[in-house]
Amino acid sequence: MYTLLSGLYKYMFQKDEYCILILGLDNAGKTTFLEQSKTRFNKNYKGMSLSKITTTVGLNIGTVDVGKARLMFWDLGGQEELQSLWDKYYAECHGVIYVIDSTDEDRLAESKQAFEGGDE
Repeated sequence: MYTLLSGLYKYMFQKDEYCILILGLDNAGKTTFLEQSKTRFNKNYKGMSLSKITTTVGLNIGTVDVGKARLMFWDLGGQEELQSLWDKYYAECHGVIYVIDSTDEDRLAESKQAFEGGDE
């Protein structure tokens, strides 16, 4: 009986969870994207002041509920030393958002190389 009620409760109220990686070079705007998404989709979230956002060391995690889905965003640091860890997260994720700072033309080639997986 417990299993039936537990399954019914999960069916009615539990949201499907999807993990989304946010990748890109350092200072590309990944954390800003995450903060703006949380502010837009979470009604009671006031957000972090954009001037207070600093370089991500490791990872930031943010959750956004959209309809019957819960999106868990993993904002990974973009420093060159951390890029080698990106592929460790692929197996656990359902999607990838790759952020490019289009105003930083000097780093577009570097961003392309990081997106393609390093030295070819």
